[in-house]
Amino acid sequence: MGIRLPAILRAKQILQRSPSADQTASVAMDLPKGYLTVYVEEKQKKRFVIPILYLNKPSFQGFLIQAEEEFGYDHPMGGLTIPCSENIFIDVISSL
Repeated sequence: MGIRLPAILRAKQILQRSPSADQTASVAMDLPKGYLTVYVEEKQKKRFVIPILYLNKPSFQGFLIQAEEEFGYDHPMGGLTIPCSENIFIDVISSL
């Protein structure tokens, strides 16, 4: 399996990542209309802002099922937590 550099670069342009998941109150107000906050669960939660349109994509719906099974729908930080590695998340997002 090779590294798809153009896809990774495109994913970095699509995804906006905040410096810390602890700043949710101030960041929630900066969230653009039509976007959703997603936390990717690995060793440390990383925050991404993604377009809401991704929620309808079949490849992203697998993440939603995993999140529901592991965490339910209630998230204390105000976003959705996805139980996967950051690399897998970026790979799936870059294909959308």
